[in-house]
Amino acid sequence: MGYIIDISHHQNPSRINYRVLCRQLDMAIVRVQFGSSLIDRHYRTHIREMKENTVPVGVYAWVRGINLRDMEVEAADFYNRSKDLNPEFYVLDVEEKSMNNMRVGINAYINKMRTLTDKKIGIYVGHHLYNSFNLDMEKADFVWIPHYGVNNGTVNSTPRYPCDLHQYTSVGRLDGYNDNLDFNRLMNGRTLEFFIGKSDNLPEKPNNPEQDPTANEIIYTIKKGDTLWDIARLYNTTVEILANYNNISNTDLIYAGNQLRIPISDNIIIYTIKRGDTLYGIAYQYNTTVDKLVRDNNIANRNLIYPGQVIRIVK
Repeated sequence: MGYIIDISHHQNPSRINYRVLCRQLDMAIVRVQFGSSLIDRHYRTHIREMKENTVPVGVYAWVRGINLRDMEVEAADFYNRSKDLNPEFYVLDVEEKSMNNMRVGINAYINKMRTLTDKKIGIYVGHHLYNSFNLDMEKADFVWIPHYGVNNGTVNSTPRYPCDLHQYTSVGRLDGYNDNLDFNRLMNGRTLEFFIGKSDNLPEKPNNPEQDPTANEIIYTIKKGDTLWDIARLYNTTVEILANYNNISNTDLIYAGNQLRIPISDNIIIYTIKRGDTLYGIAYQYNTTVDKLVRDNNIANRNLIYPGQVIRIVK
């Protein structure tokens, strides 16, 4: 497993051997701007070099908007300055109280971003600011929190608040750059695939219409990289059931483009989270409870669900 770093123009490209550094990385997150007025001097170089060395890249922007309109302008600048570089995701870096009500301001920023991109949008918020800013984390697809403990380059602390990325040190060291780097680790069961294009390391739900709650099976089109185990896990069934139901003799051999029939129990509905969904709203719609949805789907943070996530609704 490699490292996840975040960098800005404080890491000068002239001092980086990208070829050596990138061999050690799983992902990089690059700053694009500090508010709207300060554009990171090296973000294009960082992103270009990372991509040339096959490192997935997300981008972040320090938020400084002083009113709702200013937040929307910053969001548009952030998107427009990075869209041609095709980042995997976007992050709002919330470390400054630029408005009295940061919750409302960040919501406006994210709402504007949602009109510009369908990629994941995350929030980075200082651990010491988490409570006072009272941000609406349901608006974001993921949360990133710094918490260093003893800041010595190793993991020796855990944030008190739920998060998907934990920035655990600012003094990490790697070959290819002779100075300090921020290191981050995945949390909350997240995988790299969640950040670089898929909602998890499971197959995506097929692009056929929403499941008819009265139907007793789903037709799934196999994609490159799928395994029966992954598909079985996604739909809460077993490899054996899938094999028997589809007359598959070799469970290690399936082909992209072929279709699988997946039996669905009468008392289970497979639901794909859409933008704007909340567990409360889903529970109300299907006459169940949030507690039951959390329990049936092993959801670690009931306040953090994301578009594309697949859950089971057990009647």
